[in-house]
Amino acid sequence: MAGLVLYLKAEQNAEVMDEHVCVKDIASVYCSDKSVSAKAKSLKVHQFHEKGKKRQVISILKVIELIESECPGVTVESLGENATLIERVSVDNHKGFAQWIKMIFVAAISFFGTGFTIMAFHNDISINKIFSRIYELVMGYPADGYSILEFSYSIGLAVGIILFFNHVGGRRITKDPTPIEVEMRIYETDVNKALIETADREGKAKDV
Repeated sequence: MAGLVLYLKAEQNAEVMDEHVCVKDIASVYCSDKSVSAKAKSLKVHQFHEKGKKRQVISILKVIELIESECPGVTVESLGENATLIERVSVDNHKGFAQWIKMIFVAAISFFGTGFTIMAFHNDISINKIFSRIYELVMGYPADGYSILEFSYSIGLAVGIILFFNHVGGRRITKDPTPIEVEMRIYETDVNKALIETADREGKAKDV
């Protein structure tokens, strides 16, 4: 094994279902020697307990130390994160009636909340008066009820929302991520960094 280089690309966070966490669960591993690669992937880095905490931060230095101790003569090159947040999840938590209720509740709040915000904004700027004034300036006489401006604006608003969120029903319009997906990834990254830094400061991270 002398002179072999093993490349380790760790993820920032990893979700596992099993109580035994191996190197392969938190990182991608490559080595020209397939037996060394397989051995490194199967090394256990952490074990969760049923009544214990469901999150654990693992320093990649700890993983490198484990691999090099179990695979003498192998040099580990880290290409990924400096630490990984491991979270044990249960498949049952993502199924069932309660999950549907939560999803419907969040969808209802988002729908009616957004609708209320749009109406409050339009009322605040008196958009009906603006449309009436524009119609009168262009046509020379006041509008009798709702005009083409209100209908055009309503259609344009709906089309703009669809294009902005990049979805029509369950279909994506383009391959680009939606603004919500971008914000969720940014939020997830920030949360992971905060949890990792907090665990490191409190000395709860597994390190060398």
